[in-house]
Amino acid sequence: MTWIPWNTQLRELAKQCQYLEALTLYRQMLRCGSSPNAFSFPFALKSSASLPLPLSGQQLHCQVIKSGCSQEPFVLTSLISMYCKFSSLGNARKVFDENPISNQLTVCYNALISGYALNSRVFDVIALFCRMREMGVSVNSVTMLGLVPVFSEPGYISVGMCFHCCCVKLGLNLDFSVANCLVTMYVKCGAIEFGRNLFDEMPKKGLITWNAMISGYAQNGLAADVLELYRKMETAGVCPDAVTFVGVLSSCANLGAVSVGHEVEQRIESSRLGLNPFLNNALINMYARCGNLVKARAIFDGMPVKSVVSWTAIIGGYGMHGYGEIAVELFDEMIKSGIRPDGAAFVSVLCACSHAGLTEKGLEYFSEMKMKHRLQPGPEHYSCVVDLLGRAGRLNEALELIKSMQVKPDGAVWGALLGACKIHRNVEMAELAFERVIEFEPTNIGYYVLLSNIYSEADNLEGVLKVRVMMRERKLKKDPGFSYVEYKGRVHLFLAGDRSHPQKKEIYRMVDELEALVKKLAGCKDNEERRNKEALLGMGVHSEKLAIVFGLLNSEPGTEIVVIKNLRMCEDCHLFFKGVSKIVTRQLVVRDATRFHHFRDGHCSCKDYW
Repeated sequence: MTWIPWNTQLRELAKQCQYLEALTLYRQMLRCGSSPNAFSFPFALKSSASLPLPLSGQQLHCQVIKSGCSQEPFVLTSLISMYCKFSSLGNARKVFDENPISNQLTVCYNALISGYALNSRVFDVIALFCRMREMGVSVNSVTMLGLVPVFSEPGYISVGMCFHCCCVKLGLNLDFSVANCLVTMYVKCGAIEFGRNLFDEMPKKGLITWNAMISGYAQNGLAADVLELYRKMETAGVCPDAVTFVGVLSSCANLGAVSVGHEVEQRIESSRLGLNPFLNNALINMYARCGNLVKARAIFDGMPVKSVVSWTAIIGGYGMHGYGEIAVELFDEMIKSGIRPDGAAFVSVLCACSHAGLTEKGLEYFSEMKMKHRLQPGPEHYSCVVDLLGRAGRLNEALELIKSMQVKPDGAVWGALLGACKIHRNVEMAELAFERVIEFEPTNIGYYVLLSNIYSEADNLEGVLKVRVMMRERKLKKDPGFSYVEYKGRVHLFLAGDRSHPQKKEIYRMVDELEALVKKLAGCKDNEERRNKEALLGMGVHSEKLAIVFGLLNSEPGTEIVVIKNLRMCEDCHLFFKGVSKIVTRQLVVRDATRFHHFRDGHCSCKDYW
């Protein structure tokens, strides 16, 4: 058998990613007495790199030298790429430097640049590119596709912009793949506006382009922009794929846009992507965060194979809704099924325990995480446990835990302690937590508002004024509270004291009527509820109250109403909704910044533990 059929077979096997079979065929070729040539080695080297098999790669390198093919451009680039994939950058550079021909070949520079980028060697990438330009070697689109992704970190945005300018000077920005790569770089750096401007300027936009922008918006928390862009994508006639749907579903989850999410689910089914595990995980998360746990559980139960991500999504869903006991059962069931929990799974179950007041169970899981599962807790786990202890009133234990942390506590850890101090009105510890938390997040307005409220409840006017002065000096403004409810596919947004809605007269009339009824209901109870009545007297018209009343006015009797709020619900509104749910005999669901509250028959699913 001559070498031509061998090479053809090698090429086909490597092309189909059958790398082990390709190496087996290569050895068979040698046993048959056929000598490899410059067309054989690239496929064998690629297969060795992809498996990866460093020893086989080195043996192949020896054969390359013996055969006299080390000066062949494609063999050279294959050797460089192989060593880079083995993370053996020293050998890759040695191959490049020891072959004089490498200094004149764009493909060799491209291979080493891509290898440096793959291993996050930013400065080596820049230095090699500069040398490439000094040597007069031409730069092409492959060069840029290799080096631009390495600048997809916020700290390298200015360097990335310099290379964008270089692309423009060389005319490479007109290349479709390079433009997509630049859009991805900007959105990953958080420079969304730059990414969107480049996106808008592109005369041709393919699926990858739309996905890059949609994913960028989703990863930066700009959920409304994701949905707006998704609609434009549909109008442009571009067919979405699984990557598109994941970004859109995560945004539906953030916004609580259940009708859009349901529409996407139907598109997934019609596209025959219903068995895609990533999409099913996204659907579980979306329905759980939009208030439909029944649907989320149905999707979870229908999955033939459940990964740790699937379990984490449903456990987190039950935890967010306050059903900690079910979340705990699911976590234990996951372990019994042979799935090993990861850090994210422990965050979900610890949060579930915290919301449900399962303090001892949460502490047990935290201990098992370290001792049984050999996972090192991160700040996110410690913040859950601080919250767990803090809600239970064990503030001193929470503080001692922070002091004993094996990793440096971050803003979320101290923020959890500050939130617990608000619940239990511990001013002294709150001041300590506040001092620490603003070291990490000096512009997070929520912590200033939290401390101000703690001072206010303690009748410490001086403290309230001190916080306001700090906010003024740092030019911080409180985020406006808003809530929204979905009705007939349209989102209705309300601000606190909002009078811009077309139905404002009917809404405020019903608010007044319900307030009077709730106060009357509260006045008929014992001493503790009489104190609740006093709280109601000072109640303002918060946004969630307007949204709930809008829902009551426009929906059929008995229909569940789901409202999404951007901030934590106040105690007064919580008391109000308990009363309203008894008066109107409806289930009212409010998702605030931390969890869900299901109000029915005068009770809340949180059992007033929030």
